[in-house]
Amino acid sequence: MKKGFIICIITACIIAGNSYAQQSIVVKVDAVKSKIQPTMWGIFFEDINLGADGGIYAELVKNRSFEFATPLMGWKLQGNNFKEGDLLVQNRQELNAANPRYIHVTSHSSAKGQQGITNEGFRGMGIKKGVGYDFSVLYRLQKPGVKLNIDLVDSTGKVLGSASLIPAANQNKDWKKQSVSFTANATEPKARLNIWFEGTGVIDLDMISLFPKDTWKNRPGGMRADMVQKLADLKPGFIRFPGGCIVEGRDLANRYQWKKTIGPVEERHLIMNRWNTEFAHRPTPDYYQTFGLGFFEYFQLAEDIGAEPLPILNAGMACQFNTAEVVPMDEIGPYVQDALDLIEFANGNTSTKWGKVRARMGHPAPFNLKMLGVGNENWGPQYVERLQAFTKAIKAKYPDIKLDYSSGTDPNGDRFDYLNNYLRKMKADVIDEHYYRRPEWFLANAKRYDNYDRNGSKIFAGEYAAQSDHTVSVNNKNNWETAIAEAAFMTGMERNAAVVHMASYAPLFAHIEGWQWTPDLIWVDNLRSYGTPNYYVQKLFSNYKGTDVVSISMSNEEIAGQDSLYASAAIDKKSNEVIIKVVNASDKQKNTTFSIEGAEKLAGQGSLTLLKGDSLQAVNSLENPTAVSPVTKPVELKGKNLNISLEPYSFSVIRVSTK
Repeated sequence: MKKGFIICIITACIIAGNSYAQQSIVVKVDAVKSKIQPTMWGIFFEDINLGADGGIYAELVKNRSFEFATPLMGWKLQGNNFKEGDLLVQNRQELNAANPRYIHVTSHSSAKGQQGITNEGFRGMGIKKGVGYDFSVLYRLQKPGVKLNIDLVDSTGKVLGSASLIPAANQNKDWKKQSVSFTANATEPKARLNIWFEGTGVIDLDMISLFPKDTWKNRPGGMRADMVQKLADLKPGFIRFPGGCIVEGRDLANRYQWKKTIGPVEERHLIMNRWNTEFAHRPTPDYYQTFGLGFFEYFQLAEDIGAEPLPILNAGMACQFNTAEVVPMDEIGPYVQDALDLIEFANGNTSTKWGKVRARMGHPAPFNLKMLGVGNENWGPQYVERLQAFTKAIKAKYPDIKLDYSSGTDPNGDRFDYLNNYLRKMKADVIDEHYYRRPEWFLANAKRYDNYDRNGSKIFAGEYAAQSDHTVSVNNKNNWETAIAEAAFMTGMERNAAVVHMASYAPLFAHIEGWQWTPDLIWVDNLRSYGTPNYYVQKLFSNYKGTDVVSISMSNEEIAGQDSLYASAAIDKKSNEVIIKVVNASDKQKNTTFSIEGAEKLAGQGSLTLLKGDSLQAVNSLENPTAVSPVTKPVELKGKNLNISLEPYSFSVIRVSTK
């Protein structure tokens, strides 16, 4: 075998020719150390890397309401019959500040193909054969006589599906919505949408939209089903939203404001996504937030996948790496009120102001919000001062809501020490720690939480990912080396579940042609998606979480780097299983005996889940999405013992029934 390049989880036999010393690991099922929170492993969502618009939000039309800084970005005029002034971008700022722009079109075409507009989509439009598509538009007919011909075309101009729409005359010239549907006759990852104007007339157009019918739960105007399914498969305990740095914004005007993301989509106030211009090496000038995926949809998504919602709100501070703007303390009131109103939106009955808004959106039952974050990666005394205002107001009205506070951008240093000490003195419910570091850091810090105060503030590992190169490097890869380092660190978090109540990898999604940051958990193009090796590590921990941490030791010590092994163990009182997770981070095979003690009865056969890769540099891809992916096999017990061969650079999950 190639040294350092064979990755296997656990096998039930010893590979011939190896004579490494036998390891002995003891699991004490009756030595319960702490409860594992249902929220232990979850999801961090941020609209970065085309995660929402162009990603999980299934809208195919880019700049559908002409609100980008360049109003016709994503659109092109087609045909040779346009005259000066035939298409105008008009602005009704005084009447509609949330959605002021629309296009005013004068048509004088005797046939289709003479005057038209084309939308390029988000790096093209992913179209699937046999799937229905819903086209809709808001229009105001100024002069009857114009017909809209809608064509989906591939990269060569071949028509994939078409329909026509004749706007109905309206005496009052009010805005109306009209829709039409059609089915695609072929699959195409780079389609575009053509709208041809036919006849003589004048029409205003806004909110030009195209959605596939096969959205998650077949909701009109909903989410991309394959991407949501990847999240559901994780069985997450929570979902944190909407970020991330977009919560802060480049400045306070660009911050995320939840009230502008609810209600009818045409009334939601688009803003520039702060990742639009953040990195000179990855500029994305067409990256905006339409908020078609807004706070209502986030709560609904959490409910759909069985996760607790964890919204994060702006603390009155813009990104401190950008403008570092802060709202004056005598003007913090509206920010605090937004937090109080959000809790009412999520939990209030239908007689309350914001509970009534939720009910009008189709969800009269409360979302049962239990926790709320204030601020993202903020630091310094200016953050503490604002936290005090939020804490006082929220706890006075909603004492049971758990509040999550930032410990800054790094897991150590002066900023971290200042916040960590202060937040513990104020008895913060949850402290949010972030770490983007190289794999070596994760291996070296598997004992990070061993000595944290069991009776103090709890930890949310809100953002973490091993960086194969360095943070913000375009060369970072989601390879097996990063995934196995994260797995080792996660055994340390699980061993310390008395302290660590939540953890989530970050970022979540990335579009192959539209990313700003790497590594990322799930990669997509316009039609496909795949989980990285890191995704499968997260899935194994979350799917086989257990309910209680139990003792696992080697030579009477917790296993956190001894002989390059890292381990945690749990029991699941629901499934009556012992669950053992082991990482071998060395290039040598470890022949190991697991002794399971303290169980009244053990099944004669258990299961092991294997994760394989060709090397530490192994990655998954759209072409080979399961190159590193789990395989489950049976394993035999001899009494209370399991004889296992831990392969080099391997992560293992063993499950044994105690029924």
